[in-house]
This record gives sequence, C-alpha cells and structure tokens, in this order.
Amino acid sequence: MQTLSKRLQQFRSGSPLSFRLLAYILLFSSLFTLAASAIQIYTDFRKDVSLIDERMSVIETSYSSSLSRSLWALDQKLLQVQMEGILSLPDIIHLRLRIFPDSELVMGEKTRNISTKERTFTLTHEGDALYDLGELTITASMEEIYRNMRRKVFIILTTQFFKTFFISILIVWIFQYFVTRHLSAMASYARQFSLDSLDRPLRLDRPNSVINSRDELAQVTDAINQMRERLHQDLDRQAQDAAQIRKLSKAIEQSPSSVLICDRQWHIEFVNQKFSQLTGHRAQDIKGKHPGMLTDDAFSQRENKQLWQNIRLQVQRVGVWQGEVNSTRKSGERFWEQVVVTPIKDSESNVTHYLILGEDISIRKRYEQQLLRQANYDILTGLPNRMLALDRLKLALAQARREDTLVGVMFLDLDNFKHINDTMGHDAGDNLLIEAARRISSCLRGTSTVARLGGDEFLVILPGLAGPESTEQVADRILQTFVPPYLVGGQEVFVTTSIGIAIYPTDSDNSGTLLQHADAAMYQAKSKGKSAYERFAPEMKEVSHERLQIESRLRRALELNEFELYYQPIVETATGALTGAEALIRWNNPTMGMVMPDKFIPLAEETGLITPIGEWVIAEACRAAVRWQNVTGSKLSIAVNVSPRQFRDPGFVEIVMDAVNLSGIDPKQLELEITERLILDNTIETAEILRRLDKEGVRLSVDDFGTGFSALSYLKSYPFDTLKIDKSFIRDVMHEKDDASLVRAIINMAHSLGLLVIAEGVEEEAQTHFLQQEGCDYAQGYFYARPAPESEFEHWIRTNHRAKV
Repeated sequence: MQTLSKRLQQFRSGSPLSFRLLAYILLFSSLFTLAASAIQIYTDFRKDVSLIDERMSVIETSYSSSLSRSLWALDQKLLQVQMEGILSLPDIIHLRLRIFPDSELVMGEKTRNISTKERTFTLTHEGDALYDLGELTITASMEEIYRNMRRKVFIILTTQFFKTFFISILIVWIFQYFVTRHLSAMASYARQFSLDSLDRPLRLDRPNSVINSRDELAQVTDAINQMRERLHQDLDRQAQDAAQIRKLSKAIEQSPSSVLICDRQWHIEFVNQKFSQLTGHRAQDIKGKHPGMLTDDAFSQRENKQLWQNIRLQVQRVGVWQGEVNSTRKSGERFWEQVVVTPIKDSESNVTHYLILGEDISIRKRYEQQLLRQANYDILTGLPNRMLALDRLKLALAQARREDTLVGVMFLDLDNFKHINDTMGHDAGDNLLIEAARRISSCLRGTSTVARLGGDEFLVILPGLAGPESTEQVADRILQTFVPPYLVGGQEVFVTTSIGIAIYPTDSDNSGTLLQHADAAMYQAKSKGKSAYERFAPEMKEVSHERLQIESRLRRALELNEFELYYQPIVETATGALTGAEALIRWNNPTMGMVMPDKFIPLAEETGLITPIGEWVIAEACRAAVRWQNVTGSKLSIAVNVSPRQFRDPGFVEIVMDAVNLSGIDPKQLELEITERLILDNTIETAEILRRLDKEGVRLSVDDFGTGFSALSYLKSYPFDTLKIDKSFIRDVMHEKDDASLVRAIINMAHSLGLLVIAEGVEEEAQTHFLQQEGCDYAQGYFYARPAPESEFEHWIRTNHRAKV
C-alpha cells in the first residue's frame, strides 16, 4: 500500500499528464460502471417483479374456478384448504376473501413496514345466469426482491470499483512508461536546444523497432530533428539571400507583365522593361509621375483621374483592385490592359508602396467582342439573331407602354426558297439569303430592326409607330424590293416573300403572342398566293391552330391506315381506249373527314413526312395495277407523282424497285411523274437517279409542264418518256388563242424529242377534238372520269362506254 502511495505521489508531482489521465479514467469508468450496473440491477428487479405478477396470474387462472365451486356449494372447509394452498406459495403473505353480500374470510399476516403488491379478481358462478359470489385479494411481499437488489448493488459496485481502479492504475503506468517519460525527455532537449547544439540530434530511450518508428513519438522526434536540420540549412540560406534578391529583381525586370512600383503618394519609383515596351514610355521620363497622368491628352487625363480615385479607394477598403483599363500608349494608340493593384506592407502592416501589374489583353478583347457578336448576330447575313431580336422586341414593347405608341412585328418567309436551295445548292441559297437581308434592311429606318430567325425566316420590328398603316407601307416597300430578279450563280432567279403583320397592343401585349400572330398571318399570306402581306385577324388563330392539328394528325395517319388512293383514268385521245390511271392520294381522317392533297402535301413536304407517305403510295399503286391486270387481263399503266424531297432520298431507287418486285408489276407499267422544277436540278445525283430508273425499265414523265421555269434544254438530257401539259393551258384552249398556240407548240416540241404527250384537265368534248386534231397522245380529266376509289374505278372500267380496255 505504501508503494502504491509513492507511485501516486510520483504521478502527481512528476507527471501531471499521467495523473490527469488517471483521474479521467477513474471518472469516466466509474460513470460508465454506475450506468451499466444501474441498468443491470433495474433489469433484474423488473424480472423478479414480473415473476410475482406471473405467479398471481397463475393463481387467478388455476384457482378461480375451484374457489367459485366451493363458494357456491358453501363448503367452507374445502374453501379454507384451497386458500391455505395459495398462501403456501412463495412471496404470498395475505389472502382476503369477500363473500357477497357481507361475509369475509382472511388468512395470513400483512406487515405495514414492508412493500407489497396486491391483485384482486372476482369469483363467479355460471348457471342459468352469471352470479358474482365474491372477490379474492392476494397480497405478495416485495421484501425479498428488495433485499436481493441491495445485495446485488453492493456486490456489483464493490467489484466494479476495484476492477476499474486497478485497471486505471495499470493503464496510467503503461502510459507513463511508454509516453510521458519520453515527453519529459523531449522537453529537456527543447530547453537545452540552441544554435550551438544543432549537431546533437534528439534520441529517446526506447528500442528502435518497426512499431516504434511509426508511432506519434517517432513522428515528433523526426519533426524536431527535421526542424534542427532546417535551422542548420537556414544559416546557409541566409548567405544566399542577397543573391536571391538580385535574382528576384531581374525576374521583375524581365517579367512578361508590366510592373510599376509607386510610393505612398502614388508617384512612380520603378518600372520594368515590359512596361516600357508596352506603352513606349521610358523609365527616366515617367519616374515621379502619377500612373494616371502619363498622357498629354486632356480628355484621357480626366478619365484617368476619376478611374485612379476609384482604384485608390478600393485598395484602401479591400486591399486589392483588379479590372480592365482602356490605356493609352505614348503614341496615342488605345489598348486594353488587365490591371491588378495591391499595396506593399512592412512588418507592421503599414503600407509603404503600391504594386501595379498590367497585361495587354487587346487580342482577348477582340475575341470576346467576336464571340459576343456570334452569340447575338447571324453569321451569314450579319443581322441580329433570334435571341437579340427577342431582346429588342421586349425593349420596344416596354418603350411603347411608356410612350403610348404602337409596335409592328412582321414575320417574313421567302417563297420557293427551299426549291432554289435544293436545286442550285446551299452556296446559292446562302447568297440569296444575304441579298434578301440587304433588300429588307434597305426598306427600314434606323430605329427598326430586321433579324434572321433561321432558315429563310426573317423578323422585322417597327417601334414607335403612330398608326397601323405604317406597317403596310413598309410591307409594300419590302414586296417591291423583291420584284427585281436575283442573280445567283450567273442565273436570274425570281424570289418573292410572304409577310405576316401583328401590332402591339392591338393584337397582343406580349412578345411571344405577337410572334405567333405574325407567323399565323404569314401563313395566311402564303395561302393566298404568296408575294403578299396579311394583317393578323383573330380568325387566323384558328387557321394556325388547325395547321398544328393537321401536322399532329398527319404524323400518325400512315400507321393508322388513314390514307387512301383515288384513281383517274388516262385514255388514248384518238380512240378513247383506257391505257392506265394516275394515283392520287387522299387522307380520310376520322375527325377532319376527307382531306385533299393541296391541304396536307405541302405540310408533309415541310416536315419530311412526304418520304414515308410517298413510299406507301408507290407500293399501293403497284399492287392496285396488278389487281386490275388480274381483273381485266390487260396491263394498265399506273402513274405516281414524286415529290422533289422524296426523289432526293438516298434510297429512292431501291424503294421504287422494292415496290415493283414485291407487287410483281412489270416496271414498264409504272410511270413516275416528276415536276418540272426538279429537272432544273442539273446535278450528277439527279441525272444518276433518272438514269438508274430508266435502266430498270421504269417510265419517267414531266408533270405540269409549262408552269415552272423553262426546262426545254434539259428535256433532251434526261431519259423522259412522257410530257404532261398542265390543266391551266387546257382549260382555255378553246377560248384563248395564246393557250391553243402554246399547247400546239408543246405537242410538236415533245414529239420532236420523241416524247409522248398527256393533256391534263380535259373537261369538254370540244377539248378532246382539239387534242385529237393536234395529235396529243393521251388525255385525262373530268370529261372521262373524276378520281375515284379503287372499287369504283374497277366498276368504271367494266361499264364505261367511252374507254374500252
């Protein structure tokens, strides 16, 4: 015991860390022991109490029925024996039986000074009815439970205390041996450490094992020894500081950034070589001057004075200033410079000088301006793009609200631009867009905006209008500028534009709706014949909405089998004999009813749906021709219109031949009608497609001849078999000499080229006589039959008296 006391005294006087460690271990171990012991004792206590509760439940379950029978039979002796049996059970010290109505039987003793637990249950008898006979109260003693709990508390606390105490002593001894004595050695080394003892390293009195070399004591020892070595090196480094300062001075002098050092009054004391190269100022000429007063221009000096006042205040408040400055060289040339200004402070944080670093960013600024322009302007035309146009429209609307004026919004779309782009190439299309942008811009005043939204769509914003008629005047000027032809690729091309107009606030008070309304008006202008303008009217919203609905339903029409082919007979003009038919597509939509081609074909062209629709038409027409052959026994030709977009599909020839092969039709029975504008696309691809189709035996026809550009020079270049005269010439052939002469010339020209001729739109018998007289080979029109579904067309074949198979 005396030895233990000495050890504690040693810990307390010589090792305060060990003593505190012992105190903390004892404290927290005791707290943990108390908490764990309390939980254990309480758990045991609750277990003992639950045993008494369980015993009382067993008594109630086992004895209630037998006690009830004894009580009902008034067998007092048996009743007493049963109660004595209950009283003999462990912890049961008292029984009290109340016999209704006013009798009572008590057994056992009930001491006031002990803790007890009671339970009462009713005794009943079940006969014709349920009778309450009495009530039994059982009293159990808790004394034994509390006695066991006190004994456990004493034993657990005593054993845990001694265990914790001795373990803590052992831990502290281990800690003192392995840690604190080494810490004392480190402290002693640190007290004796000086520049004279740099050669003596710190070593601890312990084995040099792998485990010891990785612990914290080894890390601290290594850190102290490394510090000793660094101090040793610092003595050598101090001798090199002068040379290092000279090196830093050279680095500043040769820095790629311009460097100025000013005194506390912002007078220049030092400039490096880069600054002189950048600005043209020599160091000896500007020393003592303010950095903002290096130019002789009075206006620049006023600008620089305000700038450097802001810089000085910012540096004083924040400690640094950086930004972009439009500086001036000695020659007067302006350039952009990235400048950083920071104070130079002494050891007491007092500002002694100011450091100014500069970098020429003129090239970067030009790139930024270029990127900004690319983000806001159309690269091809140089006009504002959609994003900038919408910003300007919102600004114009805001200004109109303040000034109570009107804003006109015009939506322009070039007519037939897609055809020119497809036939003459994208370079020609780009040149056309540039010239169109120039013409539109020439019609506007300075405050107006013309923007390219994309493709061949333009937007014109007319702010500050006094009345709506001003927009119509501008629209008239724009339409007039499109009258002269465009010279594209050495060829004159005529392009018009359709214009839709919406006005703020008459048509809408927000930019998005105005654009929608102008777009709807533009489509209305196109539908009325193009090269026109239309003011927005409320009913156009329905037209625009209908167009969206048509497009949405058109995308599912093919998979829902809503398309149907109608057939119009083609007869031999001289004899009236049926030679074939032209397949005409119809769209039978459950909601919209029968939709004619002129209503959905342009939309299908625009959206690209024409390609799958055209593939279906060719396949279905081939199958129909085969069915007619089975019915009539004769090979009737079938003519199918081909869209330019469909024709340029890379797999067009394969699509045609797949339809021919799958249906079993003779390729010579299939005739593909190609619009006159397509043959103007004098490209290798067009010629190759036509050549491959002709090689496969498919017949080729020029449709609607005479309505487009003059294509006479191209007819002999391509392997066409037939030429179709447009119905617009046949309609007035009996009344207009010019039309008659033109039809006569077309027939003679076609025959001279070896082409057969079909006249479309024949509606009168007199027209047939004229065509017979002029030698026209074939004819079709209402005079013979209107287009009809396949079933009706087959019936016409069987019953018609004009045309015979």
